[in-house]
Amino acid sequence: MKFINTTIPDVKIIEPQVFGDERGFFMETFRTSLFKEKCGDIEFVQENHSKSNHGILRGLHYQTEQTQGKLVRVTKGEVFDVAVDLRKDSPTYGQWVGEILSAENKRQLWVPAGFAHGFYVMSEDAEFMYKCTDYYNPSAEVSIKWDDPTLNVQWPWVDKQAPLLSEKDKNGLSFELAPKF
Repeated sequence: MKFINTTIPDVKIIEPQVFGDERGFFMETFRTSLFKEKCGDIEFVQENHSKSNHGILRGLHYQTEQTQGKLVRVTKGEVFDVAVDLRKDSPTYGQWVGEILSAENKRQLWVPAGFAHGFYVMSEDAEFMYKCTDYYNPSAEVSIKWDDPTLNVQWPWVDKQAPLLSEKDKNGLSFELAPKF
């Protein structure tokens, strides 16, 4: 596995080595010892799998309690995945990084605790898997508006269509008003 730095040093792209032939492929997607060496002493307690249709945007989400780090990957389709640094003492506070994750490129993104996270489905549909460092706590979940002008995330719209949003994401907070770490 190759660990690739992003413009935010704590967010990593993880690129597996893929072995394949006409029969299919094999890849190692996670190894505790290597992950701890490259990303820190992290323990995962929950794994989730979701499916979303084309044009769906989920995020930008985080929890103020039971803050989660997430190791995310796409097993079907393609998404634009975004992490926003909400750590006030960080040199990259208020900055975002985005990466295309797909079943084809097999890349993963490590999004540490203290970040908001979201994704936009670019393909017909996408299946998304992520390991979490803490349990889901809906009572502590916050959504920052996906189109917040302070963040100015450059979403790569397909067909220039507006994204499809949940009510929670339509009513997200501004970056300015959202709780920080």
